[in-house]
Amino acid sequence: MSQPLPVAADVDLDRFMGAWYVQAHIPPPFTGGAYNAVETYTRAGESRVDAHYRYNKGSLSGAEKVMLAKGFVTPGTGNAIWRMQFMWPFKSDYRISHLDEDYRETIIAREKRDYAWIMTRDQHISDAALTELKERTRGLGYSLDKLEIIPHSGA
Repeated sequence: MSQPLPVAADVDLDRFMGAWYVQAHIPPPFTGGAYNAVETYTRAGESRVDAHYRYNKGSLSGAEKVMLAKGFVTPGTGNAIWRMQFMWPFKSDYRISHLDEDYRETIIAREKRDYAWIMTRDQHISDAALTELKERTRGLGYSLDKLEIIPHSGA
């Protein structure tokens, strides 16, 4: 059995809100082959978050896809564990497993270690910074065999 997935301590939801550029992910089947991926969070209540995921499918100029979800923050978790609902009534595990103190980079993970998202506030990331975040993801107990790097326009 795997160790429990670590989570960030005491996430300030207001600081976490806004746009995050997805730099790499181990995607669910329906979001593979993403380009220009951006996840944007908006507060929708004391413990509710709306998520707007936008990406181009298959290429930098591919068809734009949009997914909307509702996030429900789990009480007593320092705002680091959410349940994401893409389709009623199902809710998925969503954990802020890494968050730097400046709220510039994050790793979203799942207890099952099946999907993961490496995100930053900046559209572009250096190779060294991406390598460090990939190694953090591996340290969470993930295999990086299915990790996809997400290109962004202007890179």
